[in-house]
Amino acid sequence: MNAESRIGDLAEEIVSRLAVSDSSLSIPVGISNRHIHLSQRDLETLFGPGYALTPQKELSQPGQYAAKETVCIAGQKGSFSKVRVLGPVRAESQVEISRTDAYQLGIDPPVRQSGDLSGAESVSAIGPCGMVILQNKVIIARRHIHMSVLDGKLYGVDDGDLVDVRNTGSQRCMFYDVVIRIHADFSLEFHVDTDEANAGGIKTGTMAQIIGKHKG
Repeated sequence: MNAESRIGDLAEEIVSRLAVSDSSLSIPVGISNRHIHLSQRDLETLFGPGYALTPQKELSQPGQYAAKETVCIAGQKGSFSKVRVLGPVRAESQVEISRTDAYQLGIDPPVRQSGDLSGAESVSAIGPCGMVILQNKVIIARRHIHMSVLDGKLYGVDDGDLVDVRNTGSQRCMFYDVVIRIHADFSLEFHVDTDEANAGGIKTGTMAQIIGKHKG
């Protein structure tokens, strides 16, 4: 029996013992501030030929990190300085902001899952060595839960399912139609942006629970 088969059997055994789909299982909440992902091409336009990101802080998802580098992003009405670059570089650049950020920039980005840039808005990004127009690269990230394959089994959900989530704390509220994202490398975490966190009184360390689920 290979390692993958043993892991699969172990996961099924754990699930059978823990009564799958127990909604009392808590999920840590991660708050996502405005940030930018860059392609290598755009990174070099902003920071210089051959430039490589400098990891500064590991993020909750394995292999992801906040880089030392920041850029300024500018819209039709306003701008934000020191917008953090997240690494590693991607095939395509992407900017994720909140609705409040969008008002200040004077743009109207759609709510999309990361990587879905259909109908996305545009901004300029300015770095120490140049500027790039990020055409159709700005979205408001749809709230979602990262799960490993084992987590998906424990919670009784599949990739792409939609769930209703309630946060703990003094300002409890419901978040509807939260997308489940399952990958072998994901760590369990419910991601919201700063607007959503403020509405629910959510701080780092806040926990949440899945209350209901339905197919996407």
